[in-house]
Amino acid sequence: MALAASQERFDSRGHVFVVADGMGAHAAGELASKLATDYIPLTYNKLLDLTPPDALLEAVKQANRHINARGEADPSFRGMGTTVDTLVLLPQGALIAHVGDSRVYRLRDECLEQLTFDHSLVWEMRAAGHLPENEEDVPSFIPRNVITRSMGPNPDVQVDIEGPFPVQIGDTFLLCSDGLTGRVSDTEIGQILTALAPAEATQALIHLANLRGGPDNITVVIARVVGPQRLESSSGSYQAFENGNHKPRSVHAIVWTVLGMLVLGAALFAMLRLGIAAGVCLLAAAIGGAAALVYRYTSPGTSYFDSRLRGKGPYRQTLCSPDLEFVGMAKNLADQLHEAAEKESWPVDWEPYQRHRDAASSAVKEGNVYEAAREFLLAVIYMMGQIKRQKEIAKDADRAAGLF
Repeated sequence: MALAASQERFDSRGHVFVVADGMGAHAAGELASKLATDYIPLTYNKLLDLTPPDALLEAVKQANRHINARGEADPSFRGMGTTVDTLVLLPQGALIAHVGDSRVYRLRDECLEQLTFDHSLVWEMRAAGHLPENEEDVPSFIPRNVITRSMGPNPDVQVDIEGPFPVQIGDTFLLCSDGLTGRVSDTEIGQILTALAPAEATQALIHLANLRGGPDNITVVIARVVGPQRLESSSGSYQAFENGNHKPRSVHAIVWTVLGMLVLGAALFAMLRLGIAAGVCLLAAAIGGAAALVYRYTSPGTSYFDSRLRGKGPYRQTLCSPDLEFVGMAKNLADQLHEAAEKESWPVDWEPYQRHRDAASSAVKEGNVYEAAREFLLAVIYMMGQIKRQKEIAKDADRAAGLF
């Protein structure tokens, strides 16, 4: 994640979010994904001579060559790869670079849109007309975990550039690895994003995927536009900048002094009946003044952005307002975790759990589905935190036992 540090930087480069899911041996996949998440934002922000779409494409291609070179230089890392999704939030909209089967979603008005195309065997076969659109109708013998494109294995990679997609207050963007989408449906993803703040939604999504047998290395990044100048992400709240409402830049006083002297010179030459000299001074003053005004009221990079739409997204749309069935699912999860903790006799502080549970029950009676879903999910998050704490205690005990 690379957030713009100033209005000027946001106007020209925007905020950058990256998710990468490594492949190959554990160490190799971890290295490939780290290289991608480190290298892409850094390179993108250095390519100031290119427009954001071109800079983003070039940054991913350079990162791919870097990962490939590292793999070729060490036999234990040879063939390592990673998926990557890079989201850039700009005044002109949301821009995405995509390789692999990680995904970027946008939630708007309870409609979840998948903005990227999975580079997987299933999606490629479906696009070619060889598989049905409905996921449940895909034959079981078709492998679902085979991807057709990734960064690293080859020195060249084909990158999908999508957008710019319009951005408005209330939009929530989700970047995630397939460890999430393989266990949690689009409808559930949208319902959780609707019910919870980004930091809480991140925890709930990962917990739900893990409880259903998902891998430990699920990656989720959430960014929500909560106001004209505020962006809330799963790592906390950060200052953002107002789209299209830029403050004028200051022009150095020397420039205005020179322009004033040119005007005075034109007047003096006119009094001396030196018409050509007076005209030259007036022309220079007019050109200089126009250039100063353009500099003052035009944001850097704005006039160089090619806003034509790239890609074909969104590729899927799912309505996902929380309903009683979803509330029931969240309630059952909370109850099962409560029963497991009691069965194991864990020393849990039950007051926070009961508070969420009571609030959820009251919301159900009042017909407030959103609040009920939120409170049951918060109860799940609390109990998963308690489980993690108990595991850490057990590990510390095992470690201590091994010392004696």
